[in-house]
Amino acid sequence: MVQRVQRGHVFPVKNTTGKIASWHVRYRLIEMKDGKPVRVLKSHKLCDRDDKFFSASCKAVQDKCDAFMRGINPTSAKDMPVHEFWEQTYLPFIQQNKKASTVRGYVQIWNQHLIQHFAPYSLQDYKTHFGSQFLLGLSKSQGLRTLNHVRSLASGIFSHAINLGLLEQNPWHDVKILGKVKAPKATGWYTLEEAENIISALVDHVECQLVMALACFLGLRPGEIAALKWDDFDDDCVHIRRAIAGGLVGTTKTPESVATLPLIDRVSLFLNLWRQKKGNPSEGWVFENERGNPCNLKDMVLRTIRPAVQAKKLEWKGLYAGRRGAGTAIIGLTGGNYAAAQELLRHKHMTTTLQFYKKQTQEALSDGMKALNAALQPKELTADSEG
Repeated sequence: MVQRVQRGHVFPVKNTTGKIASWHVRYRLIEMKDGKPVRVLKSHKLCDRDDKFFSASCKAVQDKCDAFMRGINPTSAKDMPVHEFWEQTYLPFIQQNKKASTVRGYVQIWNQHLIQHFAPYSLQDYKTHFGSQFLLGLSKSQGLRTLNHVRSLASGIFSHAINLGLLEQNPWHDVKILGKVKAPKATGWYTLEEAENIISALVDHVECQLVMALACFLGLRPGEIAALKWDDFDDDCVHIRRAIAGGLVGTTKTPESVATLPLIDRVSLFLNLWRQKKGNPSEGWVFENERGNPCNLKDMVLRTIRPAVQAKKLEWKGLYAGRRGAGTAIIGLTGGNYAAAQELLRHKHMTTTLQFYKKQTQEALSDGMKALNAALQPKELTADSEG
């Protein structure tokens, strides 16, 4: 479905007294609904009515309309700059159809990496080798994860243009990184001992102890911790129902993240202490700021947790390191039960658990070598084997 060239229909909007107050233009845009492009009716205020803008057909109002519609009407696909397609079509599309946290990530990648790269090119002028050369240049300063994010967004932009009928092929489909890529830095994680030491360092801040226990022993994401309410807790479990991203309460990262996790004693201890300190509430946010909204965990880390941890000469690796440590610990303690870690961390695919959350430990290596050594010991001869 191709976006049509439109003149726009100018119409009046009246005030409460019934007099014309302003002039607006009505037009249509193509948007994706249920995976299909559909035309949607829109309107935009052009100007207030006054002596200059006195009628819908006067030149001043028509000039306003024409100027606005030039930004709405596509040029030919051959001439449409990629940055215009991003601003006019793709960005509004993702703002309506993606989570706020996803949109922020896309905008950051666009502003940091893609806007300057795409500036000279139109949709149809763009070639596959432009992308390969671009990623090769980025590979000198960026890691593989960043390059994959850049490639995914760029490909998504052109894929959307294809679905709107502006292109026939996606030039990013065959883009490859033609060079050596920096290995990604290892992500931090806490051993159980490190987690206990950090919690001990926070002895004067029971709410911070609870935050760390939820991260290090139950594997909750920071956004899930911040979004907890008192009625999410039962006597022996916690229900993960929502998350906070960018200060906004919304759905969890994935549908699989909605789950009920069993509480362990080490978490219940700090939960009960914090509940008592707050006057035994049964509803409302568990971590609440002065305005009655969910508190900002980044501020809690910056002002309280990290200073207390560093004062004890302990290493601070971030809240997410607690989640990685929880996954690693449960795998080690269950004799390599990766399914238990997948359920705890609520990953849709086991590969995510194995690739990003199973950390190498000296204990695992030692236990494995002991098992290998035992398997290689010569077997004692039995009477049957001697015969």
